[in-house]
Formats: sequence, C-alpha cells, structure tokens
Amino acid sequence: MTTAADDATPAKKAPAKDPWDLPDVSDLVVGVLGGTGDQGRGLAYRLARVGQKVIIGSRVAERARTAAEELGGAGLGIEGADNAECARRSDVVIVAVPWEGHAGLLEALREELSGKLVVDCVNPLGFDKKGAYALKPEEGSAAEQAAALLPDSRVTAAFHHLSAVLLQDPGVERIDTDVMVLGESRADTDLVQALAARIPGMRGVYAGRLRNAHQVESLVANLISTNRRYKAHAGLRVTDV
Repeated sequence: MTTAADDATPAKKAPAKDPWDLPDVSDLVVGVLGGTGDQGRGLAYRLARVGQKVIIGSRVAERARTAAEELGGAGLGIEGADNAECARRSDVVIVAVPWEGHAGLLEALREELSGKLVVDCVNPLGFDKKGAYALKPEEGSAAEQAAALLPDSRVTAAFHHLSAVLLQDPGVERIDTDVMVLGESRADTDLVQALAARIPGMRGVYAGRLRNAHQVESLVANLISTNRRYKAHAGLRVTDV
C-alpha cells in the first residue's frame, strides 16, 4: 500500500548562491565617523571618486565640512557634518576613529546608529620602542566591542589593512588589495563586500564571523612592520579565491 508521502517527489535543493553575486550599493549614503583622520579621509575620498554619496563626520561640524571641501566637496559628492548628523543621514556608517575614542563615540551615538549597518575598521594597537603590537579588548576585538555597545545596529568589520597614503593619493588609480569582511549576517557582509569592490583594484572577501575579528585587526601590526622595513604600503591578497 502506498501513501501520498511515498509518491511525493523530493523537493529540489536550491542551488548555492554565487559568493560573487553581490548587491548594487551605488545608491547608499556612506557616513565616515572619524572622516577627518587619515584613514577616514582616504576611504571617503575613494568611495566618492566612484560616485558614492559620502558624509564625513567629526565631533566639530566645521572640521568635517573643511575636510569635505578639501577632498572635493559637492563636486565629488562629499559633505561634512557632526558625528550625530552623519550617523542619522547615512545608510552605512564606517567607524574609523582612533582606538582610544572608539567606545566613547559609539556609546554616544547608540541611538543614531540604531538600525544602521556599521562597518568597524578600528585596529586596537599599542606602540613602543619595538614598534606596533596588537591589543586585545575585553570583548575580544574592536568589532565585538562595537557589537556589544550597539545592540540595535548591524555590526560588521572591514577595511583594516588599507594604506591611508594610497587611499588619499589622487595619482593612484587602483589599489590592488583584498578587504577582509566579517559579520554575522550574509546580507550585511555582501553589502560591505560590494562597497569595497566599487573601488578599483579592491575585492571584498568574506573572512568569518565577528569572533574572528581580533586576528584581522591584529595583522595590521605586522603590516606596519613590513611597511617600515621595505618602505612600502603593503596590503593583502587572498589566493585561490
């Protein structure tokens, strides 16, 4: 005796999603907290060069507006605002502040960052006579600290290993490097990968969940040592991907 269950055709398994099938992020507004610092300015400039709408944030709005004008202003699609306004008006918010001010800034902007996609690129580092060395925050990493402080935000980590010198140099057309992207949601890491891929020469490569962010942040200390020895602006390339 057969039943309906016996005769049922097994459901076909959906094909795996192509990891390089990334969303269109060209219409997203990107805010850069710490946009008056070297790394923040460089990221703002590179994204604006490819047509992304960018808002630079700073504690002092006038400083942010000055930095925006120096980078090309309205002609390049860059505005300046205080940190709170930058966070409110942006779809994606990159955190590029010094490690020492990381926790305080995020605590102050918890409400403005609620519901936002936050991209943390802060590297907890110390420096002594031997050079740069990695620090380990209580939460495990800067990105995990951000996630703990911003429970209503979607926190990812990326853009750690980029040379601020290359980012800010208008004579550099391509920056040949990979961007390690970490996060808890594939939809969110796909967005960040797509954002990185808009910059000529860059790829965003998924590198795991936020619990793995410490290793990525710490590697910057090694790159600093490499750059000092070889007088270079080294980045990373992931092979066979």
